[in-house]
Amino acid sequence: MKISMIACVGKNLELGKNNDLIWHLKGDMQFFKEKTINHIVVMGSKTFKSLPGVLKDRTNIVLTRKKDNSYPKEVIVFNSISEFLEKYKNTCEEIFIIGGANIYREFLNLADTLYLTEVDSKTDADVYFPNFDYNLYTKEVLSQNEENGIKYKHVLYRRK
Repeated sequence: MKISMIACVGKNLELGKNNDLIWHLKGDMQFFKEKTINHIVVMGSKTFKSLPGVLKDRTNIVLTRKKDNSYPKEVIVFNSISEFLEKYKNTCEEIFIIGGANIYREFLNLADTLYLTEVDSKTDADVYFPNFDYNLYTKEVLSQNEENGIKYKHVLYRRK
């Protein structure tokens, strides 16, 4: 099993505010789609509810402690991380953790790679990507971009 995380963060690892992304960068959305298409995406219930719907051409998995049958039939729901890991332990497919903050925190030590869109900005947020030890990873800058005056780069961190 290969677990990757993908997120867009600010200088202080800001992720979002009021259950929404802080930055809506077309280039970041395209990067997210390119990386996650035809893969498994794992998210918490708040992240799923913040989306416009099921992410197409991906296996959508929601982790939630609540017994909730209100998800579309295309969504696979697990009530614990251990239940999810047991089911997918033998998959060769890359699994992408796409949020929110609690889900990132739970999976950080299991992730092989982190795809972070690092925005060159600090802003107010109410959720943050977990702090991690950069020394445990090699860093590769995949691209540098600017959109609407906002500078950002796509960075790949691989666990050493």
